[in-house]
Amino acid sequence: MTAHPVRILFLASEVESLAKTGGLADVAKALPLAFKEHGQDVRIIMPFYKTLKRHDEAEKLLDLRLHTANHIDDIEYSVYRLMLEDVPVYLIKQPAYFDRDQLYSEGEFAYDDNGERFSFFSRAVFQVAKALDFKPDIFHCNDWHTALVPYLLKQKYAHHPFFCNSKSVLTIHNAAFQGIFEKHQFHLLEGLADGLVDQILDGYNCINLLKAGIRFADKINAVSANYAQELLTRLGSHGLCDYFEQRRADLVGILNGCDYSDWDPKTDQLIPSNYSQSDLSGKAVCRQALQLNADLPQTNAPIFGMVCRLTEQKGFYLLLPALEQFLRHNVQVIIVGTGDSGIVAKLQTLEQQWPNKLRFIHAFSNELAHLVEAGADFFLMPSLFEPCGLNQMYSLAYGTLPIVRGVGGLKDTVTDFDEDPLKATGHIFYDPEPADLLNTLRRALLLYLEDYEAFKAMRHRAMESLFHWQQSVWQYEALYNEALNVEPVQHQ
Repeated sequence: MTAHPVRILFLASEVESLAKTGGLADVAKALPLAFKEHGQDVRIIMPFYKTLKRHDEAEKLLDLRLHTANHIDDIEYSVYRLMLEDVPVYLIKQPAYFDRDQLYSEGEFAYDDNGERFSFFSRAVFQVAKALDFKPDIFHCNDWHTALVPYLLKQKYAHHPFFCNSKSVLTIHNAAFQGIFEKHQFHLLEGLADGLVDQILDGYNCINLLKAGIRFADKINAVSANYAQELLTRLGSHGLCDYFEQRRADLVGILNGCDYSDWDPKTDQLIPSNYSQSDLSGKAVCRQALQLNADLPQTNAPIFGMVCRLTEQKGFYLLLPALEQFLRHNVQVIIVGTGDSGIVAKLQTLEQQWPNKLRFIHAFSNELAHLVEAGADFFLMPSLFEPCGLNQMYSLAYGTLPIVRGVGGLKDTVTDFDEDPLKATGHIFYDPEPADLLNTLRRALLLYLEDYEAFKAMRHRAMESLFHWQQSVWQYEALYNEALNVEPVQHQ
């Protein structure tokens, strides 16, 4: 790397253990911790939400004022710090923007000033870094919430003596969410919004924040190699193909690692019995506990589990028709999640039709998520798109064979039985059609019933499929080297 540890300011709208709505939070915790273990000087910065966990541990550092063009509407805010293990987390406290019941929305309705909230956060990041005398080599931005920072770095701070040597990296966790807001929400940019080039506008009156990040970040990465390739296609780019194509030379895919400290069946404290590859007796105990928790009959039928947000992205328009046929077989299906009210209603109706085979648990529960991973035989992820995915990694570690659609990181982490029986770790289907998913579910069921030895061998291989953060960190460090124009270090 460079002569000194790389100074990384890691910008995230959510961080596991503090505030979380999805997989971004998992990465925003695990990746900085992995950087720290590699000897880098990494700090996290995020909003101080009303719902922030451990808020009583936060230490106040600064009171600051963000100046606006007329100085009448200047915004006062405070900076706090708490520690995430040995990584400092800076918290920007501004009650008008962040003292709310949720992070981004009330129920299914996004806050109508999200553009203003995160443009404030993006501007404040620079002021906080300067006030704390932390001069970043890299601003590591994540998704649309912080994608304005590369633009500000290039347009406002390119010649600033404190930031002129800083570079930016934008990690895209899900390009379907782009942060599109009317221009009036960006009044805090002091006229800089007027300079946003036409190619990052959405229509005449809206600014697309993710486009700003794609256009101005020094380097861009998607959270899996396959998703990076999909972003270069019309079908998989969420309407951004041309913008990614312009930055093709600076776009790479880096697969997320998995934090096995919380997801290891040998040590998991949230399951009733631990187990390992060499002793799977505990998995049978977890299976019985899962059936009991779900109030399903204690039969030997294979259990197909699913834990996710109830959204179209997760493939429910494929799954619901497939289940109507699949539940005719001797199987049990357990689905846990919250989300789209229409999907909730359809799952509840289907559950009424098959009360001894389908259990829908309308809840978000970390404990139950662990129990499903440990107690099920298969895990369902029929996603329309999945930039990386973590649940398939957890499932592999728990010997719960993933059934996935061959997209994004799912394709990068699961090997299909029909494609390579001797290396298989799960089952993959490709066509976004209920019939193709149903055929794959039946393939998995048939293997379980008629060739249990092959199923057990596949489960053993699955539990050996581990995706640690170390390899990902090396790739990120190489990306930083490119952004900073530094010769890379060769790793053995």
